Amino acid sequence: MELNVLGQNGGGCSAGSCGSSDDQLAHLPEHIREKVHNHPCYSEEAHHYFARMHVAVAPACNIQCHYCNRKYDCANESRPGVVSELLDPLQAVKKVKAVAATIPQMTVLGIAGPGDPLANPQRTFETFRMLSEQAPDIKLCVSTNGLALPDCVDELARHNIDHVTITINCVDPDIGAEIYPWIYWNNKRIRGRKAAKILIERQQKGLEMLVERGILVKVNSVLIPGVNDEHLKEVSRIVRAKGAFLHNVMPLIAAAEHGTFYGVMGQRSPEPEELQDLQDACAGDMNMMRHCRQCRADAVGLLGEDRGDEFTLDKIETMEIDYEAAMVRRAAIHAAIKQELDERAAKKARLATPASPPLTGVDKRQRPALMAVATSGGGLVNQHFGHAREFLVYEASPAGVRFIGHRKVEQYCIGNDSCGDKESALSGSIRALKGCAAVLCSKIGFEPWGELEAAGIQPNGEHAMEPIEEAVLAVYQEMIASGHLDAATQAEQCLRA
Repeated sequence: MELNVLGQNGGGCSAGSCGSSDDQLAHLPEHIREKVHNHPCYSEEAHHYFARMHVAVAPACNIQCHYCNRKYDCANESRPGVVSELLDPLQAVKKVKAVAATIPQMTVLGIAGPGDPLANPQRTFETFRMLSEQAPDIKLCVSTNGLALPDCVDELARHNIDHVTITINCVDPDIGAEIYPWIYWNNKRIRGRKAAKILIERQQKGLEMLVERGILVKVNSVLIPGVNDEHLKEVSRIVRAKGAFLHNVMPLIAAAEHGTFYGVMGQRSPEPEELQDLQDACAGDMNMMRHCRQCRADAVGLLGEDRGDEFTLDKIETMEIDYEAAMVRRAAIHAAIKQELDERAAKKARLATPASPPLTGVDKRQRPALMAVATSGGGLVNQHFGHAREFLVYEASPAGVRFIGHRKVEQYCIGNDSCGDKESALSGSIRALKGCAAVLCSKIGFEPWGELEAAGIQPNGEHAMEPIEEAVLAVYQEMIASGHLDAATQAEQCLRA
């Protein structure tokens, strides 16, 4: 059984739900590492191999956020709060079983909206109850704004929910008043600083209660430039002190067409460099998640893709599935993935120090460099440049390779002669890859090759089907030896000029 095939045939995480690398998890106790080793939203390594899904059973919300607009039947948007079908618990369970049988790499089921799961406790916990009985091999997760969390911790523990995500954007009520216009609590709508203060207190109390019960907590925070960007370092420090083990700082999505308050008012989203700088600044206090895709509330598949349209209610009704056979197949594939990961872990140990010694002489030749990678899963360089909807970004340096994040793009070409506005898509991809010294892919055409080179980004198709970290390290060493990093520095300077 080949893992590159498993990864490609598998199944994008959200303000509601999404991890850290194996290196970051290494210090954790064995029982915690066992909980997250196959959780694509909690483990950066796992997200290359394992899939997740969200079920949209929770329509109501008990707070209003300036960055949120919950939409229904919006198939072309990929962001939190958006769904195409709202499900009842019975429909949700049927969908989960269909996905689990069709996508055996699916290991995690999360409820993340489109509202707040804990503001819809009956629908949420009925779904969890049935799934724990009918699909016991699937991890169950919930994501919440935290307002109702303290009232639900006992029920979460009763259903063996051992992964919870809380969205905490501030610990200062004055900043909170700029993010949340109101909350609905104790049958009253409360506004302003008072509302933010109640929300913050409830979030912190819920976090403490979860940790006391041994439930893993990930904290999500939305980076809003000029509002909470500097403050999030304090958020990270506090939630770590209270026992959260992972912090996901993700960028504000604020396009005007989404209809959010921030979008309409022109609040800008952060640049990739701003996000990376803040994540690095928080990393000293907290394990940082960098692979979140801020997915829809009905997302299905590997992170970075969405196969939800394959599992609409009408399509599920026509499926003929042998669940017993599917369970056997799932177990075999999970075992094969685990074996592959164990083998790769041994190889990754040497990536902490590059195989060849650092060069002496010109210091800038050894500077860190960002590398973009086109991948369809399985932890491999295995996607055509023109087919990529996103690129994973890694930083290579004399100290080794680390994952930085992802950058979404429009497909340059979908494999035929009428590829739409190819020039616009290519220009957008080059803008998205700003700051990258190279882009690794399985194949690339002549035209994008030339445009990338002109922008100071070196295309590379020589490491197709190789493990990403090993390929990134090899290209970095090749670029040092050939002087391409010097050329990339000069090209960046020319572009800025």
